[in-house]
Amino acid sequence: MANVLWAGRLKEKPEAEASAFQSSIAVDKRLALDDIRGSRAHTAMLGRQGIIPRETAAALDAELERIAGELESGVLKIDETAEDIHSFIEAVLTERLGDTGRAVHAGRSRNDQVVLDFRLYLRRAVPEILTELAETLRVLLDRAEEHAASIMPGYTHLLRAQPVTLGYHLVAWCAGLERDYGRFSDALARLDECPLGAGALAGSTLPLDREAVARDLGFGGPTLNSMDSVADRDFALELAAACAILMTHLSRFCEDLVIWASEEFKFIDLAEKWSTGSSIMPQKKNPDFAELIRGKAARTAGNLTTLITLLKGLPYAYDKDLQEDKEALFDSLDTVRSCLRMFRGMADSAVFNIERMEAACTGGFLEATDAAEYLVRKGLPFRKAHEAAAQVVRDCAAAGQRTIAERSLPELKTRSGLFEADLYAALSPRAGVEARNLPGGPAPEEVRRQIAEMRKKMEAVS
Repeated sequence: MANVLWAGRLKEKPEAEASAFQSSIAVDKRLALDDIRGSRAHTAMLGRQGIIPRETAAALDAELERIAGELESGVLKIDETAEDIHSFIEAVLTERLGDTGRAVHAGRSRNDQVVLDFRLYLRRAVPEILTELAETLRVLLDRAEEHAASIMPGYTHLLRAQPVTLGYHLVAWCAGLERDYGRFSDALARLDECPLGAGALAGSTLPLDREAVARDLGFGGPTLNSMDSVADRDFALELAAACAILMTHLSRFCEDLVIWASEEFKFIDLAEKWSTGSSIMPQKKNPDFAELIRGKAARTAGNLTTLITLLKGLPYAYDKDLQEDKEALFDSLDTVRSCLRMFRGMADSAVFNIERMEAACTGGFLEATDAAEYLVRKGLPFRKAHEAAAQVVRDCAAAGQRTIAERSLPELKTRSGLFEADLYAALSPRAGVEARNLPGGPAPEEVRRQIAEMRKKMEAVS
């Protein structure tokens, strides 16, 4: 650790193992181009303000541009023994430009430099997540439109509850993802403040132009308070929470897929490229990708817990603990990006067994609520109607009958004289679905309306 930025104060330096322990280069090296971008804006401002000579600022800018090009082309390799990416880039500048390179840090602390780089990186990374989310929503909405009228059971407590459609179920997934899109968009908007110029915690006595730097870097303006600028990691927490919530959604969707793919359900056939076999059982076709996405949701929940726990006991301003912020969030963002791609591929290529889905609506008395609401329309109070329908279900079960329609009208009338022959037409799964045409319901035309509204929402924000 020859080129540490704080070398002047301490006579003794950490030994190799201790240096490696406190190094962050393995994590923050992905910020290299963001660090260079911030440094170029900073040095340009230093030159304009007369803090350093204009020719010095020009030389720094030219060399920083050259370093960026060399990093992108692979000509320059990052030194993995450096303390962090900021130290590495400044060391390269100093090695090439001597004292001119040493001028780059005037009016700046690593504290505001680090958080600037973090924000710049996230302003690149979050739009990528939004693109993946929008594409995943598009695929699911296409599948929902394809199956707007495909009848299947809806479940509560994992028991057959009421008939719905597959399209309706998929739109329910989309509703969760659309909220995720909003969370990431909101977090991106709150990132739109530039912390550079905050220094260690109290700004600088040099005549820095924070507004100009913020403008040059594409921010809406500088942060309000310098102490908060270096202490704040709300943006990281917010994004970690958005990642954890999104992955919770994907995990629940994948749980549906795993259940539907089982031999007991057989509602879905996942493409072979989204399945794996067994090392011992030749017949197996396992939904491993869905299970792995479900498992990876735990990583993002853990990362959120890590960040909250990291921050909760810190005194305000900068503390070295904050070095641990990036690894957790980078992992969550990487996990979300890859899982969205995997899930989208599975959903797009899946084959749904719509005949078996519709057949599963017969048996289990999914029409019982329809029978109760039939009586309500006839004027019976709901609780009495509920009791009458429940008694009919008990009668069916005792007689070995699987549907209410198997009861004769005289048998039904023993439970309520309000039952008439027109009840039978209301008891089929398709009739039950089509009758549920209220806003938010599963009737095919209403599902298509929901799909159109969701598409309109996404068009407005993308």
